[in-house]
Amino acid sequence: MLRSDAASRDPFRTLATKPKTKDSKKKAPPPIHEGEYGRYQIKSGLLTGKFVARAFPKPPSKARGLIAEASGATEEAAITALREVIDARESQMVENRRTDPGTGKVVASTEEYIEALNHVALTRPQSAMLKALSLADADGLTEARTANGAGYKSTLSANRSLAKAGQLIAAYLSLKTIADGPSTDLEGSTLLGFRGEPQDDKDPGNWILHPEFRDAVRAAL
Repeated sequence: MLRSDAASRDPFRTLATKPKTKDSKKKAPPPIHEGEYGRYQIKSGLLTGKFVARAFPKPPSKARGLIAEASGATEEAAITALREVIDARESQMVENRRTDPGTGKVVASTEEYIEALNHVALTRPQSAMLKALSLADADGLTEARTANGAGYKSTLSANRSLAKAGQLIAAYLSLKTIADGPSTDLEGSTLLGFRGEPQDDKDPGNWILHPEFRDAVRAAL
């Protein structure tokens, strides 16, 4: 075999000497801009020839699903339209809330509670306590069973943890945790549930989750 023939059959030599064309250069994708609006993260940019803005749960949320989307003639117009969609969504959520007749506290919808549970960072004992209470349905659990089942050393620790979970969810949903008038429960607890009928003067009553929150816990935790 001639030396020139071997060189002509060398694929590496052929690739190395092959001239590059303009078509081989990949075009850089259009930039995606990020921002915030309320409790949501906004991502906007040019997508398939049109300007699109999308809302997602703000990190460090566990959820990564799309919340809302809008488009416009410009990127600014798309963001403005998205904000209007979010505002309308928030207004609808407020309309879907109710007031608990026993406590006077606002109770969110199941959908709102699910979104909050997917966002806030609950501890393992808090999650265990809420799961146990959700399985107890409308009967609820005594303070002792609530504490013991989740590994708390005292009912006071469990009550404080339940209140803290309520505060986290209230902060995410922009809900007030204290209604007008005195309250015998720790702040935040009554956003999630209420006390059942006491058996005697020493019994504070079982912890019972609101039906909406009960369903949310079953769906999200």
